[in-house]
Amino acid sequence: MVPETKYARSGDLHIAYQVMGGGPIDLVFVPGLASHVEFQWEEPTQVRFFRRLASFSRLIRFDKRGTGLSDRVATMPTLEERMDDVRAVMDAADSQRAAILGLSEGGTLALVFAATFPKRTRALILWNASGGQRPGSEPPPPDSNRLLLEGLEQNWGTGAFLPAFVPSASGDARFRAWWSRFERLAMSPGAAVQAMRMNLEIDARDVPAMVQVPTLVIYNRGDPVLSADSARYMADRIAGAEFVELPGPDHFAWKEEDGVTQEVEEFLTGSRPPSEVDRSLATLLFTDIVGSTDRAAKLGDQRWRELLEQHDSIVRRVVESFRGRLVDSTGDGVLASFDGPARAIRCARAIGEELSAIGVEIRAGLHTGEVEARGQGLAGIAVHIGARVAALAGAGEVLVSRTVKDLVAGSGISFADHGVHELKGVPEKWHLFLVDE
Repeated sequence: MVPETKYARSGDLHIAYQVMGGGPIDLVFVPGLASHVEFQWEEPTQVRFFRRLASFSRLIRFDKRGTGLSDRVATMPTLEERMDDVRAVMDAADSQRAAILGLSEGGTLALVFAATFPKRTRALILWNASGGQRPGSEPPPPDSNRLLLEGLEQNWGTGAFLPAFVPSASGDARFRAWWSRFERLAMSPGAAVQAMRMNLEIDARDVPAMVQVPTLVIYNRGDPVLSADSARYMADRIAGAEFVELPGPDHFAWKEEDGVTQEVEEFLTGSRPPSEVDRSLATLLFTDIVGSTDRAAKLGDQRWRELLEQHDSIVRRVVESFRGRLVDSTGDGVLASFDGPARAIRCARAIGEELSAIGVEIRAGLHTGEVEARGQGLAGIAVHIGARVAALAGAGEVLVSRTVKDLVAGSGISFADHGVHELKGVPEKWHLFLVDE
């Protein structure tokens, strides 16, 4: 489930933030140049990354002022103002002391915050981050910053910067489209230029020596933006800092195989996650009441609650009768898992029939794939695919992926071709089928 977006008051501005996870350690994630706490949930690599962090922490994410869902500003704020925003978000989230994780440009804010507010900083993690030019290093050519800013203004929101920051995905048309829209939703070209200009002017090279909290510096060795020397320089200047160099060709190395979340977990908790996770093949059934909003408005709160209680009771009983497990309730729908796709299809049809008897019409979608057990919940791309399939079903329909159809051969269940579809946030196109009555 996507966490609720809330707003913290920082002076006269409203800072958008989200909190997820229930771990014993609060972890504040400071993003790079751009962020959008809601739209980032549309990209599976982002979802997996943030959910992994939230599996061992209480993760607090926010949009810096001037970006994402936070209030816009006439001019880009100073580091001091942005530190005020971090404190405001922590206060609103009831976090007295947290680990601070800064990515890319967010590393400078995280660094200065940790040095300025050590009593509110449990630990500092700098990921592919630099605090400014190293002493003795070559200054940039005179026109390089001007050309960078001109290119940023001309190309922001087009996907042109993808090869520079996530080269591993530069050939992925779906990811490029998401990235382009992410930039546009995060900030305008003018705001991006203002933010980058401010970042180019900041030089925090003297701050690392003032950091007093435990620190981890992470560097992905294929990073096309930051050099290994710059990352090591940062680690060398912070007393007792750990330096970890990981594989990965990207500056924003969100992929699980790049190893960032494992290193963060070990640093904060003292133990790494087990190498083996609880994965299994399952058929996922998503259901949703058709026209629930209009129905609730017509019935009124009391009658609608009574109808939902009837719905929940019927669904729970039918799912159990088909040897399924009710994983989650979405208010007007459910997620259930089954160890056999034919049972899942027959369960979906039985639910539809019983609910129609009380005047409730549903849509249903199914997909079979590998899932990962997270407590009582389930995670994995199969969950997202199942949800997207269900969203395409019409009233009274049971829609399935080709994977489900292929696995029930010989079951006597018949299907009608529903065409090839793009599923939002899911790679490639998917062939879907309607279960015949």
